[in-house]
Amino acid sequence: MPSPKATPPRLRTTSSSRRPVAVAVTGGIGAGKSETLRAFARHGAAVVSSDEIVHELLRENGELKRAVVERLGKEILGDDGEIDRGKVGRIVFSDPQALAWLESLLHPLVVSRYLGWREELAEQPDPPAVCVTEVPLLYEVGGEARFDKVVVVTAPADVRISRRIGPLQNREQRLIPDEEKAKRADFVYVNDGTLEDLDRFVSGVIATLSR
Repeated sequence: MPSPKATPPRLRTTSSSRRPVAVAVTGGIGAGKSETLRAFARHGAAVVSSDEIVHELLRENGELKRAVVERLGKEILGDDGEIDRGKVGRIVFSDPQALAWLESLLHPLVVSRYLGWREELAEQPDPPAVCVTEVPLLYEVGGEARFDKVVVVTAPADVRISRRIGPLQNREQRLIPDEEKAKRADFVYVNDGTLEDLDRFVSGVIATLSR
């Protein structure tokens, strides 16, 4: 079965000359990327999560769903007939070849979706100053070139483990270390404090990028 193809966003004439600053949020497992994305939303940024995009694609893209079920088996389906991402994760995170196949299938589709979203934002009469995308594997796939700025969120190992259900080892072996990501980022936040601390950090980033 041929793999689902991503359709590149169609170029259009924008309604506004002010394009939102495109920011990627990335970091290790359990570092708090999703909470950081919510903080950006609280401070007025337009936000989207790659994980949410994957969820939508698996529900809406019939060709993609068929390809995944064909490769991984019908046991990944839930009672509602939709793909259960928890079941998929248990399979692919113990099978490097299956994981590489799935990521190669999803990656261009996810990229196409968030680039299209950014283009739609730029067309608005009064676009947001900043738009933020959560991209867990940003540096691993060379995706940083698609963004104006990168925020890396990290946290001590014991904090990250406490935020996850299950071990991290199988999932982290292939990831670039947080120390290397931090060196390459424009902004770095050590997420071991309160939500108020996180909000102050995000508020500062928004202020810097909105100047």
